[in-house]
This record gives sequence, structure tokens and C-alpha cells, in this order.
Amino acid sequence: MAERYIVIAEEGERSLIEQHLPGCDWPVIVTGVGALNVIRALQDVPRDAELVNIGYAGSSNFAIGTLVEVTEVRLNHPNVTYPEPVLTLRSLPAELSTDTVPVKAVCYSNTDFVLQSDYRDCAFDMELAYIAALGFRHLTALKHVSDNLSLHAYHELTNGVE
Repeated sequence: MAERYIVIAEEGERSLIEQHLPGCDWPVIVTGVGALNVIRALQDVPRDAELVNIGYAGSSNFAIGTLVEVTEVRLNHPNVTYPEPVLTLRSLPAELSTDTVPVKAVCYSNTDFVLQSDYRDCAFDMELAYIAALGFRHLTALKHVSDNLSLHAYHELTNGVE
């Protein structure tokens, strides 16, 4: 059986595992925030490992508290267009279940906190595209909307990255 891990960016996201994946006892990898931390934390994890990334994300229009199951991930670069691959994610494994029915949507990863966007019906984070770009074949992601593109609201909920 392939290795299985829950991947979170910060310790404060551990509570999301119990909230959205009760009873899940997979080992947890804490990557740190952003691309460089993700690459360093996951570089030696086998690419056939099963990963579930769970964490906080912003959204321009999803209500705070919405659970998003990510269908695909892209980089957030609203000012330029260039060709890049579409990174498609898997559905939540059958043995893991959540009491909340998630919204299925795209997640855009950014190198900084997104404070404004015209993109709708999506989530914004700072890690998922980099996790997916490493080539993991069994990657799922759940994002808990923490804010509507407000760093202040994010801090009030998470006490996260500054």
C-alpha cells in the first residue's frame, strides 16, 4: 500500500482535520507557507503517495466557512497570460468522509496573500499548485474558506502567517 499523508501548511490547520475529516489518522506533514517551504518539505515523499492537502483559503465570493473540494489548481497571475499545464486533482478518497458537502471549485495558488480579485467561484491559497506541480499522482485538496480576501479576517480566524 502506498504511503498516505495529510498535508497542511501551518500547525493551526490541524483543527481542520478533525473538523472536516473526523477519525482520519493519517500522518500529518506540516510544510510551512509558500512554494519554497512546500518543495523542501515534500521533495522526498514518494510521488505515488496519497496526499490530502487541507487548509485555509480565501475566496472573493464563497461564504466564510465554505468547504471547497478542489477539482484543479492553477497559479494566480491575473496580469499576464502564458501557457501552463492544467493540474487536475482527485476526489476525496472513499474511506475519508466529511459531514459537510463541499463545493467543487478551482483553487488559484499565489506567492502572496490575495487581497482583491475579479475571479469568482474559486479559492485562493499559497501552496496547492506547488504541491501538485511536484507530480503527486494521488492528490486531493479540501480548502476551508477563512476570509473574503481580507488579511485581517484571516488573522482573526487563524492566527496564521503574518
